Amino acid sequence: MAVPILAYHQIAVPPSRKAPFRSMVVHPEAFHRQMEWLKRLGIQGLSLREALPYITGAKAGKVAAITFDDSYLNVYENALPVLQEFGFTATNFVVVNQIGGGNTWDAPLGVAPAPCMSIEQLRRWSSLGHEVGSHTLDHVHLPQLPMEEARRQISHSRGLLEDLLDEGVSSFCFPYGDETPLDRVLTYEAGYNAATTTRRGRARPSDDPFGLPRVTVRRNDSWLHFVRKCVFG
Repeated sequence: MAVPILAYHQIAVPPSRKAPFRSMVVHPEAFHRQMEWLKRLGIQGLSLREALPYITGAKAGKVAAITFDDSYLNVYENALPVLQEFGFTATNFVVVNQIGGGNTWDAPLGVAPAPCMSIEQLRRWSSLGHEVGSHTLDHVHLPQLPMEEARRQISHSRGLLEDLLDEGVSSFCFPYGDETPLDRVLTYEAGYNAATTTRRGRARPSDDPFGLPRVTVRRNDSWLHFVRKCVFG
């Protein structure tokens, strides 16, 4: 059975209409309604780590993986309480060198500054049963880097996260969705179990676990559009 891997970024009041990438900011009320729809449809929201057996076909059931890119503070403030309310778990992909910092990688694009979670907040996120995954050290375009630097971004980010959290890190997310077959190999060699891209679609057993597709949730998705994404990808 195909599994939707939902991809979110910020959960906050969207900025003005002229703001770049405004579509990537989902209103907290919309996020709450979306989680209500999952519950109503009998779909259990899971972290990627917990959803992986369903994606590979080792388990059967109606599930959706819930993922957040970049580890924004507003996810901790606005999404975490909703996840707790519905008994869902989720994965937070962290830009390791910006723990307690902000979205510096977005500055050249004109995106407004937004703070990222602190290590204390990530530890609480983890203690509540949610997953922390890696999004590299610096939110880089991996295919543009020399192989050894790409390896460092992928591997060292995992090691640092494991040291900071005192737990294993098994999920990776390619920044910008940029990846090559070599990057997938480096991710496998670094010890991850799965990696996500921005390729559209629901994940199936036939998919490469180091190139999993996702379903991006946007600011203006109607409830019907959201349901269709969950059911049809």
